[in-house]
Amino acid sequence: MKTILTGDRPTGKLHLGHFVGSLRERVKLQNSGEYDKIFIMIADAQALTDHADNPATVRENILNVALDYLSVGLDPAKSTIFIQSQVPALFELTAYYLNLVTVSRLERNPTVKNEIAQKNFETSIPAGFLCYPVSQAADITAFDANIVPVGEDQAPMLEQTREIVRKMNELYGEVLVEPNIFLSSNETCRRLPGIDGKAKMSKTLGNCIYLSDDAKTVAAKVKEMYTDPLHIKVSDPGHIEGNVVFTYLDAFCEDKKTVAEMKEHYQRGGLGDVKVKKFLLEVLEEVLTPIRQRRTDYEKNPAAVMEILKAGTAAANEKAYEVLRRVKRAMKINYFE
Repeated sequence: MKTILTGDRPTGKLHLGHFVGSLRERVKLQNSGEYDKIFIMIADAQALTDHADNPATVRENILNVALDYLSVGLDPAKSTIFIQSQVPALFELTAYYLNLVTVSRLERNPTVKNEIAQKNFETSIPAGFLCYPVSQAADITAFDANIVPVGEDQAPMLEQTREIVRKMNELYGEVLVEPNIFLSSNETCRRLPGIDGKAKMSKTLGNCIYLSDDAKTVAAKVKEMYTDPLHIKVSDPGHIEGNVVFTYLDAFCEDKKTVAEMKEHYQRGGLGDVKVKKFLLEVLEEVLTPIRQRRTDYEKNPAAVMEILKAGTAAANEKAYEVLRRVKRAMKINYFE
């Protein structure tokens, strides 16, 4: 079977980085008809590892993330959308996997190291945060997922899952499915920079364009985008390397010929930033307008959205419990069977 598991932490509304990094690809995979099962998780328990003092924010954003999922075209008839904390089997699997991982290995995980630095956890790391790669391994393996579409920054996390799977299978027989990463074929999309030119679009850095932003807000953010600081006059030759506007055109514009011509014109001089930004805004609005329209429809009935999550979570529980029983059987701790 070809099974996909992917998801997001509900720490805020999703942005264009999420869209090109994974959401757009998820919709394509969902609609391809090539996959037997697709599980999409709202990782609220994972979000609590660094938001334990503010669970209300996590709760509120479950609906926001669900609305973003549905508005980009994820279809509950084709994909199982569920809430992580409501699937108890995931936490039991995490407990068993923790015995197979050392603290030093967790501390060496590049993704964890980067996030520890970003969140200023160096002197006091919450244990749940340090161990969330193990929780992620439970999330993936509980659904027999062999394909995991994620952003490039999550590759070290997936490698840690693969290590845990190999160790489990070595100790207890072939009990878990080893997953493979699925990255966007467009390298620009794997790590979309923020509008300020910083390496990554991030809610924490406040440099995002959100999928739910209205047209006026998007226009204001595009106007402020980082370009080439040396391109002062229209006649000046400009640089496209590190120029966020051109990076976004590479990620979002289907008309590659026009983008190539604009790049050449900009580099030789005679093409102003205002004109390039205006073109980018048209491209982004073409992407965002149908997303906004679908979101508006779903926002009218939040109870129906929660029913979608409830049904998806019930289906996720059934599958995760099946895998948990298999693991306990392999570990010989199924005492009452």
